[in-house]
Amino acid sequence: MRIGIFLVGALFPGQTSGEVLRNTVETVVAAERAGFDDAWLAEHHFMSYGVIPSAVTLAGVALGRTSRIRVGTAVSVLSTRHPVALAEEAAILHHTSGGRFELGVGRGGPWVDLEVFGTGLPRFERGFAESLDLLGAALTRESVSADGEFFRFREVPMTPSPPGLRPVVACTSDETADLAAARGLPMLLGMHVGDDEKAAMLARYHDRALTGCSPPRAETADHVGAAVGFVADTTEDAVAELKRAMPRWLRPGLAGYVPVDGRPRAARDVDAYVDLLCRIHPVGSPEHCVRVMRETLRTTGLTRLILLVEGAGDHRRTLENVARLGREVLPHVSGA
Repeated sequence: MRIGIFLVGALFPGQTSGEVLRNTVETVVAAERAGFDDAWLAEHHFMSYGVIPSAVTLAGVALGRTSRIRVGTAVSVLSTRHPVALAEEAAILHHTSGGRFELGVGRGGPWVDLEVFGTGLPRFERGFAESLDLLGAALTRESVSADGEFFRFREVPMTPSPPGLRPVVACTSDETADLAAARGLPMLLGMHVGDDEKAAMLARYHDRALTGCSPPRAETADHVGAAVGFVADTTEDAVAELKRAMPRWLRPGLAGYVPVDGRPRAARDVDAYVDLLCRIHPVGSPEHCVRVMRETLRTTGLTRLILLVEGAGDHRRTLENVARLGREVLPHVSGA
């Protein structure tokens, strides 16, 4: 059992991006002190939803400030990155941290990032499998070459030496889950779905992996499930606090998703979304959080959870939340 924190670098009104970045690193340090196993950093571009444009870079800062906790990216957006360059950066962090770095990658979305970084909509729509396979090769082989639709280059040696990492793949669709299953790569399941949806995705993965991998690796995949984690004296207090705070971040933050091709984007009912998050995740008294997390583990079979801890929008409160989760919740879940 491994329990970590999940940080998006949320920019609440009245904060500066530099302040948020510094606080994010301090939260990782606090999580190590509180007994968490992992800290995962999200990557977003050109929006207040998250002000970490390079999760790998900030992971390096956090690894340099800590000594035990593992630090990962949740996720590095592969549709706007060159897979070999990302593998090189992962190798640096792996070797310099004593193996404490974890790499999570995702397809991303049809956002303006694709235009700004020049990779274009085709990389998002049909290039993810090729990018993922090239990344896997660069993470595990002494040399790589490419002759595909999106990448073509002669054989080159990988330096530093490849770290041998298996990337975690963010899966929000059956298509991406099937792709991860065929390669035996672990999934990262988002906080926007509950236990039943996570369990269904894991069951689908298991079925596909048994037939798609040689040898089958379904039983060894180390999947990660994301959730909101917030503790207060009572469940009513915790829910009320997040319902007051989170919409102030989510309304302008979610509006920052700009499609690159002008396609319509469905608007999310922010208040309803916050209500959902508070109902399906460990948001409440310590006893309530323990019950919800145990039920998630029982229902899904997951062995790794990561908790979004910054929902109150106040750094002092975030540090208090991390410390209290570590003191009053983790010992009763990890030892269950």
